[in-house]
Amino acid sequence: MATIYLFDWGNTLMVDFPEQSGKMCDWPEVRAIEGAQATLAQLATQHAIYIATNAADSAEADIHAAFMRVGLAPFIAGYFCKANLGIGKGSAAFFQQIAATLDVPASALLMVGDSYQHDIAPALAFGARAIWFNPTGANTQQALAQPLRQIRQLTELCQPDFKDN
Repeated sequence: MATIYLFDWGNTLMVDFPEQSGKMCDWPEVRAIEGAQATLAQLATQHAIYIATNAADSAEADIHAAFMRVGLAPFIAGYFCKANLGIGKGSAAFFQQIAATLDVPASALLMVGDSYQHDIAPALAFGARAIWFNPTGANTQQALAQPLRQIRQLTELCQPDFKDN
């Protein structure tokens, strides 16, 4: 079974400007993270890509609109958020609901996100695979306690020697 990539939204694929509030699709400026477009374009040729976000202000259509503004929407198969799953990200149950919706086992899912606490730990707790997008090289005690794939640039996902397992 091909890997299904789940990407976090804010500060993983798009810049989350801390001074902004409300729906990102309505912000005066939106920006993709460096390398996001090239990475998604390449991955989408062989994998389904979904967004798994904890965005509280935005429903699925709002999230799609924000991705349209930066040219990433064509690579994304769908969006998972509290509004359409009925549960917020940050627990294994969020990822369990995604797997049930897609009718796939946990092992088919690969979460890529910038927050160990909200993206990585809950995905691993569910049994999915995870890659910590850690551009600053920050470390947490939890992450250091287990083998964990970390990347500093999104384009590392497309390097010839990269294995998504």
